[in-house]
Amino acid sequence: MIDALHSCWQMLVTAWRHNKGKLTSAIVLTIAAGLAWPFLALALKAATNATVAHNVRGATFAGALTGVGAIGVLMLRHFAWASYVEITEISTVTLEAELIMLANGSARIEHHERPEYADKITILQRELSGLMEGMGGLLTMLSLGVSLGLTGVLLAFVNPWLLLVPVAAVPTVLTGQRASKIIERGKEESATATRQAWHLYRLATAAGSAKELRVLRLQTELRRRNNELWSRAGRTLMKAEVRATLVAALGQLVFATTYIVSVLVVMRQTVAGRSQVGDVVLVITLAAQVNQQVNSGLQELRNLQRIAYGFTRLRWLRALVASQAPPVSDAPMPERLRTGIELRDVAFTYPGTDRPVLEDANLLLPAGSIVALVGENGAGKTTLVKLLCRFYDATSGTITVDGVDIQRLPLDAWRLRIAAGFQDFVRFELATRQTVGVGDLPHLDDGRAVQGALDRAGAADVVARLDNGLATHLGKSYAEGTELSGGQWQKLALGRAMMRETPLLLILDEPTSALDAEAEHLLFQRYAENARRFGAETGAITVLVSHRFSTVRMADLILVVADGRIAESGDHEALLQRDGLYAELYALQASAYR
Repeated sequence: MIDALHSCWQMLVTAWRHNKGKLTSAIVLTIAAGLAWPFLALALKAATNATVAHNVRGATFAGALTGVGAIGVLMLRHFAWASYVEITEISTVTLEAELIMLANGSARIEHHERPEYADKITILQRELSGLMEGMGGLLTMLSLGVSLGLTGVLLAFVNPWLLLVPVAAVPTVLTGQRASKIIERGKEESATATRQAWHLYRLATAAGSAKELRVLRLQTELRRRNNELWSRAGRTLMKAEVRATLVAALGQLVFATTYIVSVLVVMRQTVAGRSQVGDVVLVITLAAQVNQQVNSGLQELRNLQRIAYGFTRLRWLRALVASQAPPVSDAPMPERLRTGIELRDVAFTYPGTDRPVLEDANLLLPAGSIVALVGENGAGKTTLVKLLCRFYDATSGTITVDGVDIQRLPLDAWRLRIAAGFQDFVRFELATRQTVGVGDLPHLDDGRAVQGALDRAGAADVVARLDNGLATHLGKSYAEGTELSGGQWQKLALGRAMMRETPLLLILDEPTSALDAEAEHLLFQRYAENARRFGAETGAITVLVSHRFSTVRMADLILVVADGRIAESGDHEALLQRDGLYAELYALQASAYR
């Protein structure tokens, strides 16, 4: 209940920020709508008594009041909703923008990589659009509260014992809350299966996977697994729904019994001459209204409870992102590197696990050098890159930049001096100029800067084949967008990595995985030339990650990563002479090309 109240307050605060007038109007009209129900019951009582007494004038007047009450019941809520809809839409957009910021504006990427966090964010994404729609439920609950309050007063005038009618709604509310928790727990338990099912659905409907699915004849298998996952999630949710329904039915049974007894009590009073016939009509009408209102309130309460869980997840994500905030920096960013980046006794264990993926890393990446990371998949190469980019901080040990702890440098300023191309690059479906230009936002639409970056990346040939050059829209987001091959997209991503002309750290993590060995070798030679230029200007360090040993021969320093440790280090010739792991892996790979 506390979470629900807190969430209601958040909805009101968010709506108040956007439009105070419309929110005030919605609240006033909602309260008036709540008063209309008991007013209608009073008018019916007056009309009944006047009719029984053959009072034509009184019956006519009471009939007119009944009409006013009926119009109020039918119309006031609609006017309230007209005011509410606009602020709901604006507030929902605000929440969606916040989720984008929370998901991608954090210092670290832990919440993207931990499955239990991904499950929570999946549910939040699915339900976010309904959070501010809960404002309608909140207004409904306000209307019901006003109506039930006045109903209780009117019932007490007929017979104080009739106050038990609204009180009998309490068990219904409590069992309703319990039912909501059961359903929410079912959602949590089915979240993993739901997330996996959505992944298969996206695979089955995406253009990028269509060819492979057909060649491998995976359509039936994909559909089977998708159905199996949805069935598993459905069974979990169905069990939760059945349990929740049974729990809620107990509360409804208590109220139904009280309702029947209350009507019988008033009818007995009337027969004994202690009440008017109109009182019977009043109680029947009010009790029926209470029944309807409790049912409506129960449904809205379940919605508010669901929304409360959504806001709880949003608060959890806010707290998680806040906990990832970097420490206050007190060191200035160097304009150029003098000595380089040094790792001292660095170890790292991913949050939520207990097995180190990197241990006892001691090495120096000299300023102005080209450093290659090689090793088998899962050896720890990408983890090293993540630590250098500060997507995570080392579990123990220190990383220094020219002798200054990297955690003392302003994080945003440090990342502004990083240029990077990753294997899992993004396909920005924008105009080609912007697809590359986002690599350096101040030059987003600078055609000369973009062309220079493409030349440095060896990607100018991609643009030369486009009908409208840099103005060509890419991807299926546009009706006339041009689709590229995987290699072409990757070349544009490499151009994006070359947009920043004065980086201190250039990272190329498997940047040419979609290219053949010869093309990769030629591009790495080009990158080496750029790296020498960057190194001469700013002392920049270029880190190359590749699974092809032949392409990293030109590196000044080659680091062989194995089982989370730096197994060997040196240049190509020195490592061959050592006749260790590097020499073995190099020989194995070289033999495959003979």
